[in-house]
Formats: sequence, structure tokens, C-alpha cells
Amino acid sequence: MIIIAGLGNPGSKYQGNRHNIGFMAVDAIQRLPGFGPWSKKFKAEISEGEIGGEKVLLMKPQTFMNLSGEAVGEAMRFYKLTPADITTIYDELDLPPGRARIKTGGGHGGHNGVKSLDAHCGKEYRRLRLGIGHPGSKEQVHNHVLGDFAKSDQVWLTPLLDALADNAAMLVKAEDSQLMNKLALAVGVKGEPDGDKPAKPAKATGAAKSPDGADSAKPQNPPQEPYPSGPRRARPNLPASGPMADMLKKMFGGKGE
Repeated sequence: MIIIAGLGNPGSKYQGNRHNIGFMAVDAIQRLPGFGPWSKKFKAEISEGEIGGEKVLLMKPQTFMNLSGEAVGEAMRFYKLTPADITTIYDELDLPPGRARIKTGGGHGGHNGVKSLDAHCGKEYRRLRLGIGHPGSKEQVHNHVLGDFAKSDQVWLTPLLDALADNAAMLVKAEDSQLMNKLALAVGVKGEPDGDKPAKPAKATGAAKSPDGADSAKPQNPPQEPYPSGPRRARPNLPASGPMADMLKKMFGGKGE
């Protein structure tokens, strides 16, 4: 058996929040044929089913985000599983909306739900991060993640979640590269960045500060000097005809500069 746990906050108040994209993802998977209705166990809503010949336990922890690890850790110990048998799905500020990344292990990146899983389950579980974008400053992060997706977000959100459900067998079989390609195609992303690095932010047009206080108005690459090897010599005024011109032609074989 493997566990696929979506992270979020319980209750209708938070249902449409960006922070709840993990819940939305497992809801999409649960709608696949073969999964039972949601029930309550392990401080979570759970649904059991099968994907690609593998038994799967879907989980939506009801402990609120900051204590998500309590629910997932309880289920992991009950079924005598290891962190390698867990895949968690959650929101990622440092990825543009609609982008996805998956890896095993790593840091929590300031995500309180992931901190809790690290504490209760260990760190070597698989992490599928779904980008929600960064609002631009630390002061706006709280309202951004606990704000609902806008109607305009549905242009990428619905295709992303549908593609994840349609290709859930790749998630279960750890066919990560293929899955990332499917998700990228679903949201119309061409040329996914290499590796697990977030996309570079766009250059600033004013003197705004980045969230860490760095000056974001500086260009990434300074303009190149016209003559990198040093200042160009001024071209001397050479006579075109006369005795001096004849002498110069004899000295330099009649070649120009």
C-alpha cells in the first residue's frame, strides 16, 4: 500500500484557498473509478482504492495544516509503512502558478505542513509541489495562500488537477519525468526548466525590493562594453596621394590597416 496525502485546512472556510491545492488534488484522484467514499480515520478523511495494481490510501488530514504529520504518521505506523511509501501533495509559493515539481526528501521551504510531516514521518517521502506563485512580498504571503483561487486561475488549475488524476498511475509507479511532462502539457507550459529549480523571476521595471530586501531593479547582466579588449585607437589621417602616400605604400606593401 502507498499513501497519497494532500495537505490543506479542513472546513468550508478554507475550501477554495490556494493553500488547499493538495486537498483539491486528492479530491480529483478520489473521483477515479474504484475509490470508495470519504470516511474518517487517522485524524483525516480517507478513501481507499487501487491505481495501476497498487493499493492506495488517499488522505486529507483534518488536523489543520500545521499538524498534518500527526495524521499521516499515524496511518504510516498503522500499516507498517516507511516514508518511501508516502507521497504528499501541497502548494509551492516559489513555483509559478500551474508548474509542478516532484522529488524525494529535501527541506521544508518554510511550509508548516511539510515541517509537521518531517517531524512525524521522517524526511524521505516523495513531495509533489504544485505552484501557486508568490505575491511579491513577505507581507502579502499570508493573505495570498489563505485567499481563494481567482476565476482566472481556473484556466490552468482545472486542467492541472484533471491531468494529475488522469495520470495518477505514473504518480504511483514513480514515473516522475513522464508525469511532469503530462502536467506541463496540460497547462500549456513549453520547455520546463531543468531539474528541481524554481523559475527565475521576471526582471523588475522599477526600484522595488524583493522579499528578502535585495534590490531587484538591477539588470541580470550589465551592458557589454563595445570594445572589451580596451579603448580603440583613433584612426590616423593618412594622405591618399603624394610623396608621403608613395613612401607609406612602399613601407607596408600597399596594404591597408
